Amino acid sequence: MRTFSLLKGQPVFDTKKGTKIGEICDLCISKDGVVKGLLMKKGVFFKQTYFLDIQKVASFGWDGVMIEDEGQLEKLKEGPEYTLNHQHSLDGMMMLSSSGESLGLLKDVYFQEELGTIVGYEITDGFFSDIAEGKQIIQSEKPLTIGKDAIIVDVNQT
Repeated sequence: MRTFSLLKGQPVFDTKKGTKIGEICDLCISKDGVVKGLLMKKGVFFKQTYFLDIQKVASFGWDGVMIEDEGQLEKLKEGPEYTLNHQHSLDGMMMLSSSGESLGLLKDVYFQEELGTIVGYEITDGFFSDIAEGKQIIQSEKPLTIGKDAIIVDVNQT
């Protein structure tokens, strides 16, 4: 399990050729809160965005993401349902508990790499609050609801 912030910027390597293909730039998240894949930037001068299905990742290392073959990448033609930082971004969205309590703003997600299951959310109340109180982690085993104005989650606070 790791956060997206630890995965962002990691290189993607082709295990057959031993070459670096690109770098992870975002997560593709479905409307029910499952990580479907990774967005990767590839290229030198004109970087293009590619989609990598999370099921096609051979392994997630601490220093790189390994895939069997560069052919597993799909050129991104249409935007994903949701991402953490890019188009349809969830970063900074208000999170509410299913009982109507404001939890804060979404900053990062904890997910199981092999399954794509999001198991926790890092919440912020702002820069000064983070310094004074630290960031808050919200755990949930139930699917979330992503709306236009807020994300609703059934919570177990830690």
